[in-house]
Formats: sequence, structure tokens, C-alpha cells
Amino acid sequence: MGHIQPVDVCTFSSPSKLLRFGFSAMFGFGARTLALAEKHRWMPSNQRKDFAFIKTLADLTPEECELSFLPLQIPQEGSHENDRKKKEKTKKKGSKDQWHKIQGHFLNVSIMAIPCLCSMAPRGLAPNTRLNNGSMALITVQNTSRTEFIKHLKRYASMKNQFNFPFVETYTVQEVKVQPRLKSGLDAKEDTYLNAASAEGNHPWNIDGDLIKEASEVHVRVHPQLINLYGVNTDDLESSQATCNCI
Repeated sequence: MGHIQPVDVCTFSSPSKLLRFGFSAMFGFGARTLALAEKHRWMPSNQRKDFAFIKTLADLTPEECELSFLPLQIPQEGSHENDRKKKEKTKKKGSKDQWHKIQGHFLNVSIMAIPCLCSMAPRGLAPNTRLNNGSMALITVQNTSRTEFIKHLKRYASMKNQFNFPFVETYTVQEVKVQPRLKSGLDAKEDTYLNAASAEGNHPWNIDGDLIKEASEVHVRVHPQLINLYGVNTDDLESSQATCNCI
């Protein structure tokens, strides 16, 4: 009938409740772009996506937040038996490992349990992760100039390393906690949708392409091989050409 492929799944939780299950999330630029696009649903799909992308890029604003993460300490191994052992060890290690913390101003924070291949990113949004390796890729883009940020975004549409910039850091993690810092004041030039979100104390999240607004800390945890799908895990991608006209 086909191949059974185990896949890692993430849970997204606030301190008081489970928000949802998912595979990928973006906080910052990726979430702001989606939030603006959702405010213009009267526009055709492609037009509102392009409009939201360009508008958010024009009003590029970093998010001040604190990131706490639990690094993955288990060596990457290939066999299914080792995957099962790794799954069991991951459950036991959590309380023993030390959490790492970083804080600052970030243009975008991505948390990916799968590579997230798409036509605009032939290598994937997180090319260093796999479907079932029991880990997530934490990708942070610190505050930088608009020009440098655009260079970073353009790399996704090519086969070049999109992380080869001094303001981009990547981590392989088991858990992540994102705690936004509330602003004391708002710039009058900020967009209406950002003012409204901040006034309510909510921060937009892009989780698997769905808009989620959450006021408090969001805790993301990977659950190794939680579900089984029919498919094949392709580790080595063949070279492909992709074009992106949005930037």
C-alpha cells in the first residue's frame, strides 16, 4: 500500500491552556504579515499576500522578547531502532537539561519541526531538520537593516544558505518558550493592526499558516513520531530552480 512515515508534532501552549497541535510557527515578521493579510480578506488571495508582505517589510519593526530553549543533546542517528530509543531518552532528559535564555529585539523567530518545503523555498524554511528526528529548528533573526533582511529573505528562493548572516542564529531544540515584552509606548507611525494588537496585549503568531493571537508566553514542545503518515522521507533533495517575484 505504501510507506508508513512517522512524523514529529508540536504542541503550542499558553500557561493556562493548550492552544493547538502543529508543525511550524513564526513570531515577528512572518506573523505580522499574516495578520495584515487577514485584515484585507476582501482582496484577492495573491494580491493581499503581496500587499501584506510589502507593507510589513516597509514598516519593518523588531519584537522585543525573551527566548528560553532546551537544546537537543542526543546525537543524530539514522536507523528506526535508534529513533525509538531516542524518543524514549528525549522524554527522560527534559528535566535534567539546562534551559538556555536569550533576549533582545528580533525581526523574526521561526520554530519548525519539519523542513517546510515550498516553491519559494526549495531547500525548505528549515532545511536542517527532518520529519522524525525528535527535534525542532529554532531560527532567530535579530534586528538588522531592511536591506540585509531582504538579502536574507531572497536566499530562501535559491540554493544558497539563508542562515549565513551574522544576525541569524539557528538552534536544534526540544522545547522553546517565547515571552514577548510589553511595550511602554507605541510609535504613532505603526500600523493600525499592530496598535490594536498591542493595545489588547495580544501578539500574532503564524502557526501552520493560521493566525493565532496570544497575550502571554507560548510554550512549544516537540513530540517525537507522534503520528504516522503514508509517504517517503526524502533526506537528499535534488537541485531545483525556483523563482520568487515578491521581493
